[in-house]
Amino acid sequence: MSARAGLTILAFLLAGQPLGAGAQETKRNPAQPNGETLTLDEKGITLTLPEDVAKLRIGGKLQLDFGASALRQPGFAEPFPDNVAVRRSWIESYLTLGKTLEIAFQYDFADPMRPINDAVIGYSGVENTLLSVGNMKEHFSLDQLISDNAPLFTERSLADAFAPSRNVGVALGRHGADWTLVASVFGGNANTGLDSEGIAATARATYAPIRTDDRVLHLGLAGSFRDLPRNGDALALSSRSEAFLFRQTFVNTGDIRDAASIGRIGLEAAYRDGPFLVQAEYIRTAVERSGGAGRLAFQGGYIQASVVLNGQGRAYQLSPDYGTTYAVFSGVKVPEEARVSRGGIGVFELGTRFSAIDLDDGGLRGGIERDVTVGLNWYPDRNVRIVTDYVRSHASPSALQGGRTIDADTFIGRFQLYW
Repeated sequence: MSARAGLTILAFLLAGQPLGAGAQETKRNPAQPNGETLTLDEKGITLTLPEDVAKLRIGGKLQLDFGASALRQPGFAEPFPDNVAVRRSWIESYLTLGKTLEIAFQYDFADPMRPINDAVIGYSGVENTLLSVGNMKEHFSLDQLISDNAPLFTERSLADAFAPSRNVGVALGRHGADWTLVASVFGGNANTGLDSEGIAATARATYAPIRTDDRVLHLGLAGSFRDLPRNGDALALSSRSEAFLFRQTFVNTGDIRDAASIGRIGLEAAYRDGPFLVQAEYIRTAVERSGGAGRLAFQGGYIQASVVLNGQGRAYQLSPDYGTTYAVFSGVKVPEEARVSRGGIGVFELGTRFSAIDLDDGGLRGGIERDVTVGLNWYPDRNVRIVTDYVRSHASPSALQGGRTIDADTFIGRFQLYW
């Protein structure tokens, strides 16, 4: 896409106008003999056939990160090789057939190693039940399951090192008025090979004893067990200090070449009251090893709080159109009167987080790290987000130079477009 075309689309998105119409709602284009409509609004480009026989939506996202970091101890390499980098550059498409079939595909041009993200078919022909097949997120960790458009900070917490993220599998989900349950079987990732990472069984259950428009209490439990292939590939766990621009990680197990299986269990809780949201998770991971070697156990977690200063809080979404992202919080909405393009000042959100990870066990010294983050998000208009975070990192011991202590101060920002 050319720069001129991109600016044209951005102008339409900010204006909130459908293509070929003057109002925000979708309208049938009388020039089309078959009655199909084509719109361009905050949801992207959408082609709708008559009577909702089929709908094709094309969207995308661009996330540009910038920042700087300083280490308080001498003798380490410069932490940021680049001060500006593209975090994500996606194009995505969603095809809806009737009311029961959803096909999704996402491609990230900024990640040459794993460009394919979601590549899923979802079938919802049975009431309150969703069957999904394809490359998608394993349903583990509330923080991981929240959309890449909507995390509170530029990056997820240190404990995200334990979340399995996307792989190819089959998932069956069901939900009631205040509960969800998803069970699945997963292989490897679509980019690296279906048999590259063994076979996993993953399940997640959530319950919301309080669930109204303004108040939500969310509780969740997830578990995953993956039998690893005996092909000589090593297992490694690490975390990148909550900033994409870091050259290297402060905590890292290195290659665990005798890993036979990996098990995870995660506890999650969140409470929303109007614009306020508190969210926390604890994850414990165990690695069984072959040849009589002892088991390794690692752990991590976080607690974070946020407040939308001049708008509504993040909505709670119980069920998805496809995939496994049940029971998550969505992003911040910008009402019409708050949009900068309508004379407003946008919407502001303030957040803070404490996170920790422990990769030390037995004779393996992967390091222990604790991070404190404060951040301010500005949503000047629909489909636009500007993030500014300060992260204070403390790793003691670290995985570098024999376990030396590392303290880092990091300022990280992001300019984000999504539609």
